[in-house]
Amino acid sequence: MATFQLELVSPEKLLLSRQVDMVIIPAAEGEMGVLPGHAPMIVALRGGAIRVTENGQVTESLFVAGGFAEVTPERVTVLADEATPLSEISRANAEARVAEAEAEYNAAAMASPEKRDAAMARLLSMRNMATLAQAS
Repeated sequence: MATFQLELVSPEKLLLSRQVDMVIIPAAEGEMGVLPGHAPMIVALRGGAIRVTENGQVTESLFVAGGFAEVTPERVTVLADEATPLSEISRANAEARVAEAEAEYNAAAMASPEKRDAAMARLLSMRNMATLAQAS
């Protein structure tokens, strides 16, 4: 089966770099599956799960809080704002982060539209984290 190189980079470190069959990324427009030979593009990411498939099985599931992905026919490079394996996310921590994001959003009520949009994006990302934590 054809494969491509997947690299997942967070601000702290390179989290993943290997050949994979497929990856599903949380693009801003919705879930996006990438297979070898995909058309080149750069996409913004929203908070959600990246699922890595190797030999027909999902081998990795990671939460990303946002970022960008560069897709070429031979490679996908994900530059994540934050990335954490789903197995390491606790429900309590996720719920606490949702509460923090809600407080930030409420505090941004009188701020510029850009700051309100950023606070809303963070809140939605943290809500997705909480949903994923409940499912795992």
